[in-house]
Amino acid sequence: MVEDGGGEEEAEGESREMPAAAAPTLQRCNGFLPGKEAEDGGGRAAPAAAEAEAMLSAGGGRLETRLSRRRLAVLAVFSCYSLVNAFQWIQYSILSNVFAGFYGVSFTQIDWLSMVYMVAYVPLILPATWLLDARGLRLTALLGAGLNGLGAWLKCASLAPDRYPLTLAAQAVCAVAQVFILGLPSRIASVWFGPTEVSTACAVAVLGNQLGTAIGFLLPPVLVPNTPNDLNLMAHNISIMFYGTAIVSTLLFFLTGVVFEEKPKYPPSHSQAVLQTMPPEDYSYKQSIINLFRNIPFVLLLISYGIMTGAFYSVSTLLNQMIVTHYEGEEVNAGRIGLTLVVAGMVGSIICGLWLDYTKTYKQTTLIVYILSFIGLLVFTFTLDLGYLIVVFVTGGVLGFFMTGYLPLGFEFAVEITYPESEGTSSGLLNASAQIFGIVFTLVQGKLTTDYSPRAGNLFLCAWIFVGIILTALIKSDLRRHNVNSGIMNLDVKAVSGDS
Repeated sequence: MVEDGGGEEEAEGESREMPAAAAPTLQRCNGFLPGKEAEDGGGRAAPAAAEAEAMLSAGGGRLETRLSRRRLAVLAVFSCYSLVNAFQWIQYSILSNVFAGFYGVSFTQIDWLSMVYMVAYVPLILPATWLLDARGLRLTALLGAGLNGLGAWLKCASLAPDRYPLTLAAQAVCAVAQVFILGLPSRIASVWFGPTEVSTACAVAVLGNQLGTAIGFLLPPVLVPNTPNDLNLMAHNISIMFYGTAIVSTLLFFLTGVVFEEKPKYPPSHSQAVLQTMPPEDYSYKQSIINLFRNIPFVLLLISYGIMTGAFYSVSTLLNQMIVTHYEGEEVNAGRIGLTLVVAGMVGSIICGLWLDYTKTYKQTTLIVYILSFIGLLVFTFTLDLGYLIVVFVTGGVLGFFMTGYLPLGFEFAVEITYPESEGTSSGLLNASAQIFGIVFTLVQGKLTTDYSPRAGNLFLCAWIFVGIILTALIKSDLRRHNVNSGIMNLDVKAVSGDS
């Protein structure tokens, strides 16, 4: 177990203090603190109210905040095992023709190896977010990393043409792991990072998942070339990919146990310091859910985020089929186009995160990126069948820059307009919406692509993204967390959480 250290050496940067009188007045809190405070990495019970009282006493009635060096290790390890989980999601779809031939099943059955991620998420997200709030960050992270490794090892046992049900079961285990992963970026960013770096930290956490998708597009076609006349060679190549993934995911599980702690010794921001002053018994998970659905701006964001991210899931799942329809035998280039799409999106995510930390223009940035994603998908759709792969690479990169770059924007926008509700709960609901739209979009777009053409499927997505633009424009932006960190807002929690 890595210790945070003590005294001044455990944190970097200058400590920041906020007069207690300037802190928001909180009568109760329905969102952030768990009903039972989780034990931290050293196994010590640390009630939030007692810690807050100690900070106030030690600081002469002031809220003390510091940045822990451990935050960078927590972010790095999380990003890595999120990467492996995303890699396992897309590794079948980008080789849909290869795995369909190996297991002797239809393309629809291969598509379900991707869609199982979406199907598993919807019923499990509420229990998973409850667990995050009730038992804490460390346990949730360990479950995500552990199930990720278990699913990877089960895939190693599915290396035979008659074992499609086993590989589907293994993918389902990885899908459950995803439930404990996708909602963590905003929680990790808020709990561990300061107000001037929280959006960037969230973008980097999401970046790990995007990088996993990128590697999932690039590496499988290289490791597993299509050898339909030699199933033994195909099985050998698949085994290299499966065993390599299992070993890496197991190592990351142990690193998670070493690095992750519940929270830093000192809160990194004034908003976190204020939340930690609240008694844990004031928390109600049910009330938090009710409050979020009463928050009209959040409901609008919930739908618009689901549309955009669901469209991205659908495009990623069906990319191989779209490319090989117009460019037969170009499985490797289909993977490279997918890589281009996601890598460009990773750059977009970082730029958007840095921009948000600098400007705090959440609604404006989200709306602009949404509009540019719509334009990007239209251009991609009408250039896909021109017969020039280089054009597809360019348009795919532009599409990815905006569509994938949108993902962390939604997380951070949700946290701002729902503070002080739990980041894990709001992120979980956003991801649940994305999975529902992803399932519907993948099934409908897949049907349109098969029966008509990839253009018909993409135009279906364009119509929905246009609806998302309208919904985003209707969102009323209220930067609650930013105002608390700036010390310019006395926050009435009843007004914020119950009557939004």
